Amino acid sequence: MLLLRRFARLFVIKNRFEAYLIIYALAFGAVARAQLYLVEYDGFSGYLLALCCTGAVFLGGAKILDATPRNPAKTRRLALVERWRGL
Repeated sequence: MLLLRRFARLFVIKNRFEAYLIIYALAFGAVARAQLYLVEYDGFSGYLLALCCTGAVFLGGAKILDATPRNPAKTRRLALVERWRGL
């Protein structure tokens, strides 16, 4: 059980730097996919699919950044203070 929990922690985004790296990787893949759509589909449909690919990165990146704390040390400290006051 402990090994599984330690393995699962590898896939948790802990800070903003890791979030930006993941968003960059998503954007890189989305632009590559958009270029393929522009070559494969001519006209409006190719542009629409390319726009959807890159737009999905904006939505996903916003959710990832909302889920990561701005200052994890401050958040942790505030949680400890609240727990201490509750005792």
